Amino acid sequence: MSIWKKTIDLHAIQEQGKNTAAESLGIEITAIGDDYLQGRMPVDARTKQPFGLLHGGSSVLLAETLGSLGAYYASAPGHHVVGLDINANHLRAATSGWVTGVARPIHMGRTTHVWQIDIANEAGKPVCVSRLTMAVLKPD
Repeated sequence: MSIWKKTIDLHAIQEQGKNTAAESLGIEITAIGDDYLQGRMPVDARTKQPFGLLHGGSSVLLAETLGSLGAYYASAPGHHVVGLDINANHLRAATSGWVTGVARPIHMGRTTHVWQIDIANEAGKPVCVSRLTMAVLKPD
């Protein structure tokens, strides 16, 4: 059974991401499942720190992008979402290629959502695990 309460499609999400931080880092939404949202981000000059490794902040931006989109589309029509808290554990370095994140809800309440975002390298090995708490705001 699908968790999505708003119409969701890849093209609309990509359009929504125009002229944003996510677009600047090359983040692409790649899949929508019944209970998850998947996206990827290149490991390149835009996303690396000075020592040639994927910047932890870039991983967090990918995580917050996926979790925020997930919470928005899983909330009732007319509702909006805003971030309350995010944490991340950086597990392994990435130096090239792409990292892929998958966001799934842990909790979807009336006023808050908690999402887990697992980020892996091209070999499928974990790079970062993040948890995002979102406030669900009723329409004005």
